[in-house]
Amino acid sequence: MTTELQLAAHREHGGAFGSGGFGAVAEKVARFFGTPQYLISQSALVVVWIAFNAYQLFHFDPYPFILLNLGFSLQAAYAAPLILLAQTRQAERDKAFSEADAKHRENLAATQTQLLVENTRLTEEVHRLTQAVHEMVTRDRPPS
Repeated sequence: MTTELQLAAHREHGGAFGSGGFGAVAEKVARFFGTPQYLISQSALVVVWIAFNAYQLFHFDPYPFILLNLGFSLQAAYAAPLILLAQTRQAERDKAFSEADAKHRENLAATQTQLLVENTRLTEEVHRLTQAVHEMVTRDRPPS
């Protein structure tokens, strides 16, 4: 059950990287880095790169594959901060959700307590009225 309080807690964060166009693209890229499709495609690219260059089919990066290492370094330079930023913002969203959930539970507990007090009052009133009716019935009854 989502409450307005929970929605308000999340609204301030927008997406994981903010609400702008950069944030949407950055979040998609950060999410893609952990997928099997990314790992398989990167592995295939490395195998093709090494095969082309090691067997001199299309020789543009001779052994020790300096361009390939440069590509990995460039990828790591962008991937690591994006992933760390995503984790930090996710932790902030989790904290906001946890706080909103705790507040919601407190409100529920207060409401339940209020309802329990009202129910107790009504039960006592019904008991008092029942006793009054019983006294009236037994008082007005002729002796047998």
